[in-house]
Amino acid sequence: MKVVLLAGGMGTRISEESDYRPKPMVEIGGMPILWHIMKEYSHYGYNDFIVCAGYKQHMIKKWFADYFFYMSDITFDFRHDNKMIVHNRQTEPWQVTVVDTGYKTMTGGRIRRIKDYIGNESFMMTYGDGVCDVNISDLVDFHKNMGGMVTLTAVKQRQQKGILDIGLNNTVRAFREKAADDGAPINAGYMVLEPGVFDYIKDDQTVFETDVLQKLAEQGELKSFEHTGFWQCMDTLLEKRLLEKLWDSGQAPWKVWE
Repeated sequence: MKVVLLAGGMGTRISEESDYRPKPMVEIGGMPILWHIMKEYSHYGYNDFIVCAGYKQHMIKKWFADYFFYMSDITFDFRHDNKMIVHNRQTEPWQVTVVDTGYKTMTGGRIRRIKDYIGNESFMMTYGDGVCDVNISDLVDFHKNMGGMVTLTAVKQRQQKGILDIGLNNTVRAFREKAADDGAPINAGYMVLEPGVFDYIKDDQTVFETDVLQKLAEQGELKSFEHTGFWQCMDTLLEKRLLEKLWDSGQAPWKVWE
């Protein structure tokens, strides 16, 4: 099953960092938050990634092009015809396809643009700016058992984000706005989707969350997987510093890999 990562937005709320790089390339512990997300999926055996790039997409492509060198010790011998010797080769078992999905394309449009890379099969998708310790295997099993078009991971957080109105059988009935003290669950990403979802995406200006997920909720095709563990997005510099502090402590909850 392929994993789609939305990594094309401008990240205006963390402009201190995103003025210089795509938000998913902002580093936590010296590595892009995108890498942290991919390491989690890889821990559960999912190693085929499609990155929906856009804003400063060339930086994402270059980072993956150079990844092998970043993770290896290298000797540059200028005395002998500029010979290069690679030591301690460390690579991930990944296949990564980086797709330029457009500079101003909306979230649904970005997903629509990678349809040919998915084919007629189920796939996973999450946002390139949030980490968590959700059990991916349990999420996939839940999706298969529930039978909906899309399953999203639901968490509870005290912050201003669109939230979920969840009814019987873990079916999401609607999205709505929340107050800071509202304890209702929010959409944390980490979704599993059926290929039929592409039929709901009209064009580049389709917003996946409001245009697609809302319609699926109305049809009873949107399910929620409740996650009571850790989840944190990186919308602001304050949230970046929080993630950095957790990583530096050696107890980052999302680090499920060895």
